[in-house]
Amino acid sequence: MEMYKILSILLSYPRQEWLKHTEELSDAVNRLATAEQTAALKPFFVHLRAHDEISLQEVYVDTFDRSRSHALHLFEHLHGEDRARGQAMVDLLTEYQSRGLEPENNELPDYLPLFLEFLSSIDTQEAENLLADAVHVIGYIAENLHKSQSVYAPVMDAVVALSPVAPKPLQAAPVRNMDEALEKFGPTTEGLEPLLNQPSVQEVQFFRNKKLS
Repeated sequence: MEMYKILSILLSYPRQEWLKHTEELSDAVNRLATAEQTAALKPFFVHLRAHDEISLQEVYVDTFDRSRSHALHLFEHLHGEDRARGQAMVDLLTEYQSRGLEPENNELPDYLPLFLEFLSSIDTQEAENLLADAVHVIGYIAENLHKSQSVYAPVMDAVVALSPVAPKPLQAAPVRNMDEALEKFGPTTEGLEPLLNQPSVQEVQFFRNKKLS
């Protein structure tokens, strides 16, 4: 479960409060991840050590807030214009709150670092089942990060590697605005991204009509 928490931190907006623990995070990855994953993540830790907080924040914003295909809000890629996205976020938020996790700073509940933090706090089998539902979207983001040669690509790969199933392909779609989501949940602190339309792979049912218990 500790690996979920570590990856949640590494995919979060870079702030000094966790950047000062870079060496501890690196040591934890060396201890918990496979040799292959550790080697793949090494350039990311080099990146963290080589840049100051402002520079790291600029890279983060360029990567995740200015590219729709890299967006860290999972339901953007899955539900798109479908009103089911709003209900899915309500359901997910309810699950968080029932387990004592309250999103901070008006963050949308489908924000991947928040989802990973949640997985780190629940039963291992439940966490694996939920990640198996979400991995198709996460794999899609990872694929796009690799296409962009992003330093974040191996971090997303590490999330995918925790899933008991391999990701299925998703296809990109046209976009629209986030007015409906903003009206319900308010603005995020790390920038806003448009929504993606419903993907063509219908098997993915991440948190649609599904309960944790």
